[in-house]
Amino acid sequence: MQTKYIRVDQEEHLLTITISRPEAMNALHPPACRELDMIFDHFEQNSDLWVAVITGEGDRAFCVGNDLKWQAQHGGEALRREIDSLNGGFGGITRRTSCYKPIIAAVNGFALGGGFEIALACDVIIAADHARFGLPEPRVGAMAAAGGVVRLPRQIPYHVAMGMLLTGRHITAQEAHALGIVNEVVPLKELMTCVRKWVDEMLACSPVALRATKEAAIRSLGMPLEQALTVIFPGMATLRQSEDYMEGARAFAEKRKPQWKGR
Repeated sequence: MQTKYIRVDQEEHLLTITISRPEAMNALHPPACRELDMIFDHFEQNSDLWVAVITGEGDRAFCVGNDLKWQAQHGGEALRREIDSLNGGFGGITRRTSCYKPIIAAVNGFALGGGFEIALACDVIIAADHARFGLPEPRVGAMAAAGGVVRLPRQIPYHVAMGMLLTGRHITAQEAHALGIVNEVVPLKELMTCVRKWVDEMLACSPVALRATKEAAIRSLGMPLEQALTVIFPGMATLRQSEDYMEGARAFAEKRKPQWKGR
């Protein structure tokens, strides 16, 4: 896969995606977003890829969101047209609601604007202890339209979310952890080791089971409890007919590690 702004590394069932624009604090312009969209299409569609990690190059920024210099040069309409053409929206992920594979954000610095929105679209967030989070779009005449205004009030208390959205203020990694946005906060030098621990724990599970689990968790959020408890989601039906479903039972009975097929 030929990319200029995003680095991609595959190790067996793991795909690691690194935003590589450190000179712009890993801000994303449409060419970088197109690459991310292509990469996440590949991740979603490739049956050999079970878990993804997204991070930023360097130790200053995960991603500071939209590249305002590109927008100033090309105009807001050009930006909207470019982003609207992507399957997954900004960063290839903020509008991607069909991918039920686990995605981890390894936040190595500032996660602001669209960068925070990318992290919010992931399933697990691990942050370096110097990381900061925020949606400062109103300060530059915009809004957090890549999911921030929708996701943040659903993930933390309403008034806390609105306080962030209506001021553009940043919060520290430690504050984000206390609010439940971040799963773990570790020193920068330990970030990828911690992320790898999470990856290994996920890879120890059946990928079919993880996809079914994520699908049910997400799709049931807007349902009444009584309805959600009785729905058989597509991933759940697939799991029950999968090789992994029986392999798990056999491995338990035979007191060995399961050999997942992912199907």
